[in-house]
Amino acid sequence: MIISERSEKAQRITWLGFWVNLGLTLAKIMAGVFGRSSAMLADGIHSLSDFVTDLIVLAFVRVADKGCDEDHRYGHGKFETFATLLISLALVFVGIGIGWSGIVNIIRALGGEELGEPSLLALAAAIASIASKEWLFRVTRKVGQSIQSQAVIANAWHHRSDALSSIGTMIGIGGAILLGGVWRMLDPIAGVIVSIFIIKVAIELGLPSVKELLESALPHETEAEILHIIHHTPGVLDSHRLRTRKIGNSYAIDIHVQLDRHISFIESHDIASLIERNLRDRYGFQTHINIHTEPLKEKIIPE
Repeated sequence: MIISERSEKAQRITWLGFWVNLGLTLAKIMAGVFGRSSAMLADGIHSLSDFVTDLIVLAFVRVADKGCDEDHRYGHGKFETFATLLISLALVFVGIGIGWSGIVNIIRALGGEELGEPSLLALAAAIASIASKEWLFRVTRKVGQSIQSQAVIANAWHHRSDALSSIGTMIGIGGAILLGGVWRMLDPIAGVIVSIFIIKVAIELGLPSVKELLESALPHETEAEILHIIHHTPGVLDSHRLRTRKIGNSYAIDIHVQLDRHISFIESHDIASLIERNLRDRYGFQTHINIHTEPLKEKIIPE
């Protein structure tokens, strides 16, 4: 996929999420105020965090798709990795905030304080939020997977976290309206449960980004596939010192390959070029490849 096309698709779906989030945030806050629902008001404030992640994606994905320059010889791919990490951290804080708010309200209810009864307006807002955010999650994830953008996929999961929090809000508001009394505590209990799922998703998104920023090697199965491609290239006799890492959406591969010591320099170069072509056919044209060719040492047979 052409770099500009990838960036354009990422920004298009993110702008869609931005405007949906704007409408939902205003609707939730108004429903929370006029519907007398502290849970819906908190849910609306939670939606404000989506603006931050949308802006992060819009800013970083465009930069990540830039090619190499004098300051970034390996391109700008890690800007997208950094954006994914920021989104996961935002999700962690959102999850902690929702969980803490729920725990405080549970303690208040257990202490004998009667929680307020929300109106049907707040319930309707929660249902609308679930439907729209789940739809937004699905379309954003589909685009993120098609362009292989971890930042867009992470932003999709942020949409899902908003849908999950609205489910908790809907359960709490519905329980408070239908059952009343002590059952109004369903709202904060559901919020705590949802916060746990949000934090779990955040950790699952953030850990790969941390590993990449710390220069972790590619998975063993990927390295095994790389070696298989190299060893099945005509002229390659052996290899060693394989080093790999991930740079945003691209791989970096560094390896020493051993060739017949009697071949010419031109033949050695042609074999290295063939290896590069085979690897880029498999992992994309943006793959960073460094191949060091060396003669295979002759084995000394003891007399």
